[in-house]
Amino acid sequence: MINKTEILKSLENVMHPAINFSLVDLGIVKDIILEGENAKVIFALPFPNIPIINDLIFSVSQPIMNMGLNFKYETVLMTEEEKAKFMQLEADGWKGL
Repeated sequence: MINKTEILKSLENVMHPAINFSLVDLGIVKDIILEGENAKVIFALPFPNIPIINDLIFSVSQPIMNMGLNFKYETVLMTEEEKAKFMQLEADGWKGL
């Protein structure tokens, strides 16, 4: 049985397309909830209506489905503290699109 740690490890290499950090490091992948063969990823976004959200979701779904799990997701907004950390990492790792 695959556990949450194994899933997070597989997602450490899923990079943000414009920021030189992974989605896990940026806090965009906030949590993973395992329910049997389902892995539900909670995506925390710094702002509503992120234009690349579908790309981010797709890039996370692939490693999870490759592990033989069903992929589900939910999006939430980051807390002010999470957003501040994200903004600092974005400034540090910005590479542009």
